Amino acid sequence: MDREISKEVQKKEQRKQFIKVGGIVLIVCVAVGSVIAYMQTSLNRKDINLSKVDKGMIEVSVSASGKVVPAFEEIINSPINSRIVEIYKKGGDSVDVGTPILKLDLQSAETDYNKLLDEEQMKRLQLEQLKVTNRNKLSEMDMKLKVSRMTLNRKEVELRNERYLDSLGAGTTDKVRQAELDYNVSQLQLKEDEQKYENEKALAEADLKVKELELNIFRKGLAETKRTLEDARIRSPRKAILTYVNNEVGAQVGQGTKVAIVSDLSHFKIEGEIADTYGDRIAAGSKAVVKIGNEKLEGTVSDVTPLSKNGVISFTVQLLQDNHKRLRSGLKTDVYVMNAVKEDVMRIANASYYVGKGEYELFVVHGDRLLKRKVQLGDSNFEYVEVVSGLQEGDEVVVSDMASYKDKNKLKLK
Repeated sequence: MDREISKEVQKKEQRKQFIKVGGIVLIVCVAVGSVIAYMQTSLNRKDINLSKVDKGMIEVSVSASGKVVPAFEEIINSPINSRIVEIYKKGGDSVDVGTPILKLDLQSAETDYNKLLDEEQMKRLQLEQLKVTNRNKLSEMDMKLKVSRMTLNRKEVELRNERYLDSLGAGTTDKVRQAELDYNVSQLQLKEDEQKYENEKALAEADLKVKELELNIFRKGLAETKRTLEDARIRSPRKAILTYVNNEVGAQVGQGTKVAIVSDLSHFKIEGEIADTYGDRIAAGSKAVVKIGNEKLEGTVSDVTPLSKNGVISFTVQLLQDNHKRLRSGLKTDVYVMNAVKEDVMRIANASYYVGKGEYELFVVHGDRLLKRKVQLGDSNFEYVEVVSGLQEGDEVVVSDMASYKDKNKLKLK
């Protein structure tokens, strides 16, 4: 026959169950906490990047932002006020030298040009007319000059005869004087005619030069008008890619308005920008390194804008390998411009942890642990950072992003 279990025995059993369950829960909590604590303070060596402190040279550089642009890019502007009547090419098309891109309404410009051609012909005929007029006038004066010389010769003969007759007693003194007077008058008349001829000749030459100069000036203006008319036919100036074209048929375009852009997309350069506080560290001829992903392209700063705009200075980098396969127009890049060289300095690898000169807290390998240490860092380039103090040659330093462990002073290394 079953007996009823006493309340005291039941309570004892319940206490045993509570103790057993509580013990299991406590063990599980301790185990989970230990695992979490272990995971939070332990790092696997293969999960972090380490750099060994060594000695060597650092080409000190300043970093800037850059953008890949075509090495050659030409903007084609409308040389006249007109409107677009036809489009022959679209953006992205390849064009050769002289390839028509679009057509402007040139009727009015061609009419004006034809008027100028007629005016040029009229000026040319006027010049020929002046030459004939001057030639006739000088010919008449030359003939008159010959008559004056002949008259003078005749007067000279008459004077000689009168003197001879006077010496024989057959003449008179009055006749001799009259002959001398006529001879002197003829001499003066000849000199006057000779002077008139020389003056008229010089005047004719001057008038001719003025007219020739006017015609040459007009022809230069005509040639400029012809060139403008040719430019208005909007053709590609070279073999390139059409990167922009105004494709609005009927749109009015003013003189100097951009209608197309052609670019050489087989060669590129870098347009860089840097804060003007670093402007004194960049100069034409400086060595530069452009990083595109893991690729490093060398180049040279070709020019620097002398003025700051919105706190930024612009410069251009000509690449040694300007046709590299990674180069794409508009691609953003990092640019490092070298401005000094430091020999035999302690250095570590450059990475995202470095943001400029100053004091850093870095984790250093110490056996199977990582210990946080204060380190003073100096100048840098795209590969190395100068170690000023806080580290010794041979030390291994974590150069990975350790922001999640900023509150830890030591970590376990597996």
